[in-house]
Amino acid sequence: NHAIASYNLLMAATAEEAMVLAAELEAQNAERQRLTVMYVVMAREKVLSEHIKPLLFIEDEECPQGILGLVAGRLSDEFYRPSIVVHRGEDMAIASCRSIPGFNITEAIDRCGHLLCHYGGHAQAAGFSLKSKDLPQLSMMLAEITAQGLKSLDIQPVLHIDAEARLRELGGGLFQMLQSLAPFGEGNRPPLFVSRCVTVADYRTIGASGDHLKLRLTQGGVTWEAMAFRQAEEMNKILPDPLDVVYNLELDRYNGRETLRLNIVDFAPSI
Repeated sequence: NHAIASYNLLMAATAEEAMVLAAELEAQNAERQRLTVMYVVMAREKVLSEHIKPLLFIEDEECPQGILGLVAGRLSDEFYRPSIVVHRGEDMAIASCRSIPGFNITEAIDRCGHLLCHYGGHAQAAGFSLKSKDLPQLSMMLAEITAQGLKSLDIQPVLHIDAEARLRELGGGLFQMLQSLAPFGEGNRPPLFVSRCVTVADYRTIGASGDHLKLRLTQGGVTWEAMAFRQAEEMNKILPDPLDVVYNLELDRYNGRETLRLNIVDFAPSI
């Protein structure tokens, strides 16, 4: 929704009016977060089904324009690749782009400017619009530009861990506190934690190709559910040995239930 809603809250004449407007904004934000998680999951599955390419280019007819950048940012963070998420309409398409250090996404789309109606941005984030019929040509051109641009880069991601934590220190209170730092995206990454010497109590592969792992992690008598996307092959090499895991806290919504879990970003055998 338009930013005027936030302005109206700041300009509310009474506490009662402010409470009503704040409740409306909170509901809108919760829905935005729900949609972001849903479309990130859908986009992630598409990326994995097509193998991880130099440029992640996702088209969707239903993804709301207001979350395109959030979805692109999550993909870029997870796969460490430049990412473009497109809302494809019947006549026009709108896109949001996120990149990685060393690859200027705005320079890349500038080289395709003859196909675009409008575009702009900076090195790490951009947006553009174009006629939907030109999407195939644009996708092909950007894929070639990105592949060439990444050749000279070391595209191994660098993790910036915010804090070390024991599993007993995690919970709903911490998650709610972290949500006060939202929205997360470019320049405001979700906090990353590391827990050391964690025992894998149980695990199983999931997904059509068995690329993902669902785990139960324990430490000091505390158990947490966790997901490790596209890490099954590497993790299976060292399981069930104790692990050091890097993760963020994630709210899993399934069948009307909400459950906190750990989204494992990286791992290593405990020393």
